[in-house]
Amino acid sequence: MPGQIAAALIAKMERVETATIGHFLHSGFIDRELRAVLPHKRVAGTAVTVRLPHADSTVLHYLTRLVRPGDFVVVDRCGDDKHACWGGVVTHAMKLGGIVGAVIDGPATDFIEIRRADLPIWCRGPSPITTKILGLEGAINVAVSVGGQTVHPGDAVLADESGVLVLEPARAEWAADKAIAMQQGELVLLERLRNGEKLPDISGASTMVEAWTHH
Repeated sequence: MPGQIAAALIAKMERVETATIGHFLHSGFIDRELRAVLPHKRVAGTAVTVRLPHADSTVLHYLTRLVRPGDFVVVDRCGDDKHACWGGVVTHAMKLGGIVGAVIDGPATDFIEIRRADLPIWCRGPSPITTKILGLEGAINVAVSVGGQTVHPGDAVLADESGVLVLEPARAEWAADKAIAMQQGELVLLERLRNGEKLPDISGASTMVEAWTHH
């Protein structure tokens, strides 16, 4: 299992909206078609990866005995969009293992159970057709491809209702610090709006538009 990201950095990341980082980074974001099953959740954790081909979820079941509090499970479905590898029983087993969340590049099932367990999951929607314990192949903690992003074991993951972001641990602190400063600046901006200033005057849009209209 990969080394876990320091608790202090995780706590800092949990103060950050993915969309704030989206103001200054373009890479690292997982395809927006992978959406939150539970809205209003924001979690950060250490990537633990699993590659599950076709209808075989054997290694995902095995992973439930390895996961630790603070892990974020990242599931590469190798292009399979038919079989749900993640349902109610896996949700409960993973929750008992202490994971903070999971992202699945494919469908899941038993959304009622996921909501009841209150475990944040991001996926490509529901499917009633499930994987099986076939014991053919699969891999744990290898580099995977999920939603157009390469994810390595031990990467930092930040996920909320706007999407999922994966960062190298060395960049995560820088990104979190920059985002927190921006969020604090936004609070100042909102106060200026409440005091009667207009957004385009603050943002510079007024100056630009007026320059066009004077030509």
